[in-house]
Amino acid sequence: MTLVREGAPVRRERMDGGPRPLIRHNDYSVLVPPPLGGWVPVLDVSVVVRAFGGQEKLDLTLASLAVQSYPAGLLEVVVVDDGSDPPLRLPQIRPANTRIVPVRPGGWGRGHAVNSGVAASDADVVLFLDADMIAFRDHVEAQMRWHHLADYLVVTGHLRCVDHGPGRLNPVEVADAVGRGEPEALVDGPGEELEWLRRAYEQKKNLRTAGYEAFSYFIGGTGSARRDLLVECGGTVPELLLGEDTHLGYRLAQRGAVFVPELDSSSWHLGLPEMERRREEGARYRLPFVGNRIPRFGVRRGTGTRQWQVPLVDVVVEVSGVVFEVVSDTVERVLGGDARDVRVTLVGEWGRLAAGGRHAVLDDPDVELRLVREAFRCESRVVFAEGVPRVDPDVPFRLFLPTGLPLARHAVRRMVQRADEARAGLLRAAVPGSDRGGPRLERTAAFARARRLGAAGPEDLDALVGEVSDVHWIDGESQLLTEEDGPSGPPRDWRAVLARAEREAAEQEARAGRLERRYRWLTGTRSGRLLRRIIA
Repeated sequence: MTLVREGAPVRRERMDGGPRPLIRHNDYSVLVPPPLGGWVPVLDVSVVVRAFGGQEKLDLTLASLAVQSYPAGLLEVVVVDDGSDPPLRLPQIRPANTRIVPVRPGGWGRGHAVNSGVAASDADVVLFLDADMIAFRDHVEAQMRWHHLADYLVVTGHLRCVDHGPGRLNPVEVADAVGRGEPEALVDGPGEELEWLRRAYEQKKNLRTAGYEAFSYFIGGTGSARRDLLVECGGTVPELLLGEDTHLGYRLAQRGAVFVPELDSSSWHLGLPEMERRREEGARYRLPFVGNRIPRFGVRRGTGTRQWQVPLVDVVVEVSGVVFEVVSDTVERVLGGDARDVRVTLVGEWGRLAAGGRHAVLDDPDVELRLVREAFRCESRVVFAEGVPRVDPDVPFRLFLPTGLPLARHAVRRMVQRADEARAGLLRAAVPGSDRGGPRLERTAAFARARRLGAAGPEDLDALVGEVSDVHWIDGESQLLTEEDGPSGPPRDWRAVLARAEREAAEQEARAGRLERRYRWLTGTRSGRLLRRIIA
């Protein structure tokens, strides 16, 4: 089976030794899916159907799954009963390998039920399907062919909403029509597409140009992903009763996923989904819940000093060997900038500051670290770490920031904006005269994909990020160190500020040297010891 178009880049990193396609941004056009009915599948799939009541519609869904073109030996169906009363039962017409499992204790709702179904299954791929759907005969096959091409794809199935009333259809006629490849015989008319989704597909070339926002078009009614990818991202969040599919898409994107809409097959959604019938109410409800977890979601975080569950940027600052005043100035500039949605990690040897132990005061060799910790220990946006922390996969960006740069208020915001404008996975800022290098902004999703493709070492990682995304350079002096016109006043001379900080550091070092010489005179000379006895 052909995997990629001729000349497309690949990485030979798959467990079976085969090529792993290298996909740039969300442009999956390098992949060549096989024609429906013209290939031999090898991956097995668990179709997870979450249901709460609705036995009649569930029977129709299972009848359509019973006649799928995908090999029966590679397909299982797991129906998750989310507390139905009376409990759900298996109908006569269903796939051979179908079972009902109860939702796991401690929760309810779609997200919790989906996690329960994933935990109860073990196939290579998990396909989510609503319990009020009639899947066309090749619906499962159409999605599964993509998962045979690359192991980091998330596929969204196609659906049309059709009118449905109780008793209008029965499982026998559904299985017959779907099995014949004539699902249109079951409904009147072509059905209604989700208009917002259809429009997005048209505008973004079926998501090939959607870039890092492709996740926002993933829907949970019919979609699939590799099990390993789902487990790695942590699955759905049970607390999200609405919008859990969008958040799941975001989590998958942050692990490097590519999003593919499958439009060669379709399905009937029996009735209009609640979120389509009550769009304004649904959007209002999910906005704070999802917005707290996705920094780019509707709500926005540009003003005020509010904090959110997931920040937009993780800022990492190495502070060992740097005087307090310089560290303080750097951190205060970040926290006081106009991108307040940040978390700052100060990396240093904090374990040296033994709590409660006797130590010198002014002559303390760890005085710089001690001052930094005391200055910021009450700031909830600041974290202290012994080493560079592991990437938080839910945070979109990580900024490595050297100390001593007099950042303008807009610096962090400007870097994010420039990265978005350039669709960059890595943004570097050149700052002349900075011995610690310039700021470095990493996009979590791009680096996750590069690691997934088998990057070996930091240099290879950066190079591979440039292949799956872009590496973009900006002039740090003009872009980050010069204030914009406005209430902040005229541009600051950042070199003068840096020179002053260096002078202060030199003066402090000289002062410490004088104190050390005085101490040695008091303890190591006859005159010094005599003076100590007189004072005592």
